[in-house]
Amino acid sequence: MPIRVVIVDDHEVVAEGLRFVVSNQVDMEVVDCMHDSREAVRRILETKPDVALLDHAMPGLNGTEAAAIIHERNPQTRIIMLSMHSNRIHVMRALQAGASGYVLKKSAAKEVVEAIRAVHYGGRYLSRALADSVIDEIVDKRGGGDPLQQLSSRERQVLQMLAEGHPVQEIAITLSLSPKTVETYRTRMMKKLNLQDFASLVKFAIQHDITSLD
Repeated sequence: MPIRVVIVDDHEVVAEGLRFVVSNQVDMEVVDCMHDSREAVRRILETKPDVALLDHAMPGLNGTEAAAIIHERNPQTRIIMLSMHSNRIHVMRALQAGASGYVLKKSAAKEVVEAIRAVHYGGRYLSRALADSVIDEIVDKRGGGDPLQQLSSRERQVLQMLAEGHPVQEIAITLSLSPKTVETYRTRMMKKLNLQDFASLVKFAIQHDITSLD
């Protein structure tokens, strides 16, 4: 039985390129290819594929937050994060959110097939360009210094949408919250992060790659 794979990337060219590579493997089948992360989470939870390839830089709900939701509700689906970032903090966030693999986009065409097989059969996969020592540090959760650890998953989702310019009312509807609750999250985040105004909160989100500017 082939490995059932879902691809989630808001760049259609990248997604179709990955689809081509994966579909050409005799032991793999691409069952879905999506460009909207929230819709992808919903469908992944419904269809329960074997492996999900998630782009890190997705608008509305980034790959790390999507991975956390999928891993919590359906841990049987193994997750591979696709990212341009190679620093320890980004890798740490992805694996602690529930990803079993982390593949750099620049080497995805060469490594994604190997990564899919590795995580499907219970292993972990880290791009060869990354230091081997990073994965041990992340799994043991020794890597400190990430201010985002102060925020809950819901707070990070609100932060991303605020930084992307979504109005409070729209955020409330999307996340099934009241506008007052969204405002409370914003105030609480500013207090936790010791930020004085909304502009500083947006700057923080951009600096820590909560949202993509492309």
